[in-house]
Amino acid sequence: MAAPNLLNITSSFGRSTGAALTTTLSSILTNASNSGNLIKVNSVIVSNVDGSNNADLNLTLYKNATTDYYIASTITVPADSTLIPVTKDMGIYLEENDALRANATVSSRLQCIVIYEVIS
Repeated sequence: MAAPNLLNITSSFGRSTGAALTTTLSSILTNASNSGNLIKVNSVIVSNVDGSNNADLNLTLYKNATTDYYIASTITVPADSTLIPVTKDMGIYLEENDALRANATVSSRLQCIVIYEVIS
């Protein structure tokens, strides 16, 4: 099924999710194939929870479960700092079978929160 027409939506629900990032590029938010939904990513907030050491972030849009397109590539997040690589004005949509994926140079040093809307 295709993503819903934004002029004829029947529902829109605000959601959020969080994850501690590992060194493996992994999905932090996925729109399943045949979901019938469109996901609008409003914000991605990444915090470095280590008090002494920096860590690098990679964040991608994984299109149709085949290709990663980098939103952020090896961006340094200083110790005890926060980076917001995606804001509401960017207009990132996850169509069916798309995902946001992320990793860090050191496991569990970076934590990520994604604020999004599920539109159907």
